[in-house]
Amino acid sequence: MTPKKILVAQGGGPTAVINQSLAGVVLEARKFRGVSRVYGAHHGVSGIVNEDLLDLTQETSHNLEMVANTPSSALGSTRDKPDAKYCHEIFKVLQAHEIGAFFYIGGNDSSDTVRIVSEEAHKAKYPLRCIHIPKTIDNDLVGNDHTPGFPSAARFVAQAFTGVNLDNAALPGVYVGVVMGRHAGFLTAASALGKKFPEDGPHLIYVPERVFDIDKFLADVKATYERLGRCVIAVSEGIHDAKGVPIITKLAEQIEHDAHGNVQLSGTGALADLLCEEIKIKLKIKRVRGDTFGYLQRSFIGCVSDVDQREAREVGEKAVQYAMWGDRSGSVTIQRIGYYSVDYELAPLEAIAGKTRVMEDEFLSECGTNVTDAFRLYLRPLLGSHMPDAYRLRPNAVAKELHKG
Repeated sequence: MTPKKILVAQGGGPTAVINQSLAGVVLEARKFRGVSRVYGAHHGVSGIVNEDLLDLTQETSHNLEMVANTPSSALGSTRDKPDAKYCHEIFKVLQAHEIGAFFYIGGNDSSDTVRIVSEEAHKAKYPLRCIHIPKTIDNDLVGNDHTPGFPSAARFVAQAFTGVNLDNAALPGVYVGVVMGRHAGFLTAASALGKKFPEDGPHLIYVPERVFDIDKFLADVKATYERLGRCVIAVSEGIHDAKGVPIITKLAEQIEHDAHGNVQLSGTGALADLLCEEIKIKLKIKRVRGDTFGYLQRSFIGCVSDVDQREAREVGEKAVQYAMWGDRSGSVTIQRIGYYSVDYELAPLEAIAGKTRVMEDEFLSECGTNVTDAFRLYLRPLLGSHMPDAYRLRPNAVAKELHKG
């Protein structure tokens, strides 16, 4: 039986393509005669419990397409991490509005929310199909080759480091760029795709999948600086020591925490500043600069992968098809086929929820400060077409007249 009313919401950090998934849900649902209403929740699950809903059935197809091409979460998002009690309140609202299918676009926490709501409906014997639609720039959802949002953020990071490398080559020094990634280093590793020539940066890459040692870090920087006269470094915000303690907590005097009690890694330039200070003081290098990419990498409007856009739309469409034609809840997953093509499957919610994917060992070099060709082959097709390239002048030197010898 086709659900008459459906509800869609967006959760977690915004991305450059999350609205493609939203548009995919709404436009695909309109194709089914039995669907009478498509609702959207303002600010994710918090909007559901507050019954702050929009009737997207009344939205024009043209405007939906315009919104689809606009980064960030059009419905608004939330950082709420619902427990069983919270999810029960969500279910009560869905039941009161006679919602037959619930779609939640988000990452790890969102998939767990969908799982709990699905269990609430099952206990109440209420016919509700709950579908999780993948989204995260961290690329850390298990069961997926990659997740929508990651390719566009990776494209931004790769291009940003291309520019940083050109700047650093013109005015040599040490540069530290801190990239998002609490547990997974996929986004930081994407910086390697900005390299064209062997001497290009980033020269050193540090991710959470490898233990970070400050003394080894300084030795790496010193060796690279002495060899090239400069050094470009990409660092994940989640780097940690052998005991799992975030490096920022070891270097900073004051530590902030987020709403979930986690050490605040994003939204602050502390880690970049602290690593730069270590380099200046310990290595006596004068020209040292640091940046924290922060929110820039999530919703940058001028740097979107066309592959990412297409797949984000398709996971939304497939979510609706699974809800309408199937009789089970689940999480839509992306599976790679051949060199580059994808298919979509519906995985059980319990197989995705509450789990975190990290970079596979085959993607990281033995030295732990670079990526392998396997990672480059994995990421390149995701970045989309027309990646900008950087060139250099050939060193056809003119013989000296005043300073011979």
